[in-house]
Amino acid sequence: MASSNRFQLETETGVLRLIGGTPLVPLRRLYPDARVNIYAKLEMYNPGGSAKDRPALRMMKEAIATGQVGPNTTIVESSSGNMAISLSMICGVLGLRFICVVDPRTAETNLRIIRSYGAQIDFVSEPDPATGEFLPARIARVNQLVNQIGDAYWPNQYGNEFNAAAHRDTTMPEIAEAIGEIDMLLVGVSSCGSIRGCADYVHGQGWRTSVIGVDAAGSVIFGGPGSRRLPGLGAGIVPPLFKTGLADSHETVSDLDCAIGCRRLLRRESIMVGGSAGGVIMALERRLDQLPDGANVVVILADRGDRYLDTVYSDDWVRNCFGEEAAVRLAAEL
Repeated sequence: MASSNRFQLETETGVLRLIGGTPLVPLRRLYPDARVNIYAKLEMYNPGGSAKDRPALRMMKEAIATGQVGPNTTIVESSSGNMAISLSMICGVLGLRFICVVDPRTAETNLRIIRSYGAQIDFVSEPDPATGEFLPARIARVNQLVNQIGDAYWPNQYGNEFNAAAHRDTTMPEIAEAIGEIDMLLVGVSSCGSIRGCADYVHGQGWRTSVIGVDAAGSVIFGGPGSRRLPGLGAGIVPPLFKTGLADSHETVSDLDCAIGCRRLLRRESIMVGGSAGGVIMALERRLDQLPDGANVVVILADRGDRYLDTVYSDDWVRNCFGEEAAVRLAAEL
């Protein structure tokens, strides 16, 4: 009980109390001819730099309250970047050992951040032989580590209901308090915690909001041809948090779409966001003509962009991944 009380104090008095309450800002220069009100929920303002701070903290607090996590417990999670950073920060505050299971697509910048918090990296170099995807291989490694360590806890962001509950209980009420009922919400999908929690709130309130999921080409969540280079959008398995009818509709975006959206938002609004948020911006553009005049639309922009300077904000990266023609197109569209 004493350890639980100490953990509670540390989650409520230190830097972790800054999680949530992120700004909701109007985007008036992004699409100036649009006859709708566009608002961006800037999750980069969480102390760990992304929306993952919310579910990471909620999952850990619930695990502590139920006795699954104690002072000597090792936390083990699979992540492509942001959840790992969030858990690294939280475990640093709580004095807990954290092991993050990653794969070759994890950006070197994210690896440096994770290590800076004192977390350990466990690297999975080969994909799952049955699916060719890295996510099942990472999850298998997580289970192996948990069994080996003994006093270990896997938050399981892909299936933990408190991942979704964090957004149902904090993200959406913050939007509701600022604007009230909205006409459309666009949110990226990966673990599906964000979209599940937001949709649960919308349905629970009886809102008529159209919830649009934004998925990556090559992801299996909503399906679609292509391949994925950028972390944080899409998944190699359908996460347990996903359920049919969660989204009213969806948009599929490519890595190049994400780069265009990131640079367009930066140029027009001076807001630097991560790759998945760029995809949400491009999905928004496709949906503008479906909205009535005066509609209120919210885009959830999941993370900050300085972690993507070597990818979506790099001309060399765009040229190497998509060719000279794509680089010229990207420059022309900004």
